[in-house]
Amino acid sequence: MENETEASVVQQEEQREDQGQGQPQNPPPALRRRFVISLYVGYFLARWSARTWEFSVALYMIYLWPNSLLLAAIYGAIESGSTAIFGPIVGQWIEGMDYVKVLRLWLLCQNLSYTIAGGAVIKLLLSPNLKSNNSSVFAILVALTNVSGAIGMLSTLGGTILIERDWAVVMSEGHPPGVLTRMNSVIRGIDLSSKLLSPVITGLIISFVSLKASAITFAAWATITAWVEYWLFISVYIGVPAIIRSNERRILRSRTKPVEGKDAAVPVCIEEGSQGNPPCRTGMLKILDRISESSFVGAWRIYINQEVVLPGVSLALLFFTVLSFGTLMTATLQWEGIPTYIIGIGRGISATVGLAATVVYPLMQSRISTLRTGLWSFWSQWSCLLVCVGSIWVKKDNIGSYMLMAGVAASRLGLWMFDLAVIQQMQDLVSESDRCVVGGVQNSLQSALDLMAYLLGIIVSNPKDFWILTIVSFSTVTLAGLIYTVHLYRIRNHIFHFEKIPLLNKCCLFRLLPSRGNM
Repeated sequence: MENETEASVVQQEEQREDQGQGQPQNPPPALRRRFVISLYVGYFLARWSARTWEFSVALYMIYLWPNSLLLAAIYGAIESGSTAIFGPIVGQWIEGMDYVKVLRLWLLCQNLSYTIAGGAVIKLLLSPNLKSNNSSVFAILVALTNVSGAIGMLSTLGGTILIERDWAVVMSEGHPPGVLTRMNSVIRGIDLSSKLLSPVITGLIISFVSLKASAITFAAWATITAWVEYWLFISVYIGVPAIIRSNERRILRSRTKPVEGKDAAVPVCIEEGSQGNPPCRTGMLKILDRISESSFVGAWRIYINQEVVLPGVSLALLFFTVLSFGTLMTATLQWEGIPTYIIGIGRGISATVGLAATVVYPLMQSRISTLRTGLWSFWSQWSCLLVCVGSIWVKKDNIGSYMLMAGVAASRLGLWMFDLAVIQQMQDLVSESDRCVVGGVQNSLQSALDLMAYLLGIIVSNPKDFWILTIVSFSTVTLAGLIYTVHLYRIRNHIFHFEKIPLLNKCCLFRLLPSRGNM
């Protein structure tokens, strides 16, 4: 009876929402600046830990196993593989769990995992001869680093889904569309600021103090900031009524889901040969039924049925690349003799260019729409990556390495604008009940493609052959652009407004062509 009451409450709330869509409603209360800032500060502290580890782990691995990308690639493969497998499940857990429990699990698992990973690295760095003297202990510590880092990234995924895909949308509901665009830009700017500053500071510590000092600093940071982050996010949860109401709706939905399944017909096994009755299902079919009904498959089914599946796939393909200041490229630059602090500065410049995307994106989005902003930003990124391809044939000194860094850094403007465009399309077109699930599957797909890049790095583990990884990465980026372009054409039936280009508009040919309006 209690469950039936809850189900009716949910239905009544949905009916009120549907009835109120076309009617003027009272405007929601203004967002209090204090809670918005608390959200931003807490997110900054969490992202700083993730970005610091992401940069540092490549340097630790190339130090532990010089002249090979093997350890760095294995770490990346384990991290990406775990996210690819468990990402959809994480999204469903978040959707069916109380916000406070999500916060506790996220912050506890993330910071504890990073602390353990940092401690294992400290032990490895303090015993430089451990690989030759006691290979079993060396392998255990490396495995502990890999597993802890993977758990930390899964926890970070949960926090990213919660803040970027859920709370930002909930807090901006009822406000003008520009509020969500601005929040998305600020949140992305916070992430990129962490990506900018943490490698620079870490690179300076490594270059002018030691690797050990950087590992100790990272472990201490993860331990201390967990409590600050929890206090900030809880204050946002308590202080923003829209988040509390959203939490109540999600709890009601999770409680009423079993009710929907109670009326389902229960399959009865009837002996084979009974007239008019189907035979018992075999063991293999039962296994397939269980797989099809699992949370993992259900999450993917929801994702595939979304209107934004092609933009999501296009964004995910950009993760099948080494053309970023990630683990493999950082380790290769270190092998080529580029000083650590220069790599950190290069990564910082890359993040600074990415930060510009958070300023340019709202301006473009307000003028040419989210969909077309994604198109223009993607192909601008692709053009910059041509410099990286050209660096393959430049062998003089380290000019090729600096061309590679410059091409990657310049491409970040288009990359992060495209990222923002796809995220906002998902926020606008995915229903509240599917938001976290779709976010989990999207991150899972991205990690699966990231895993493929690391597996390729394991196969091509000699830094001298990095050019092969560059060619494959550029080809995948090109495929992603074609998929997004097809999606845009499918929606709008055209790609460019040629008649709006001043030089072409003067041409008689384009004057004669029919205009499609402002589609």
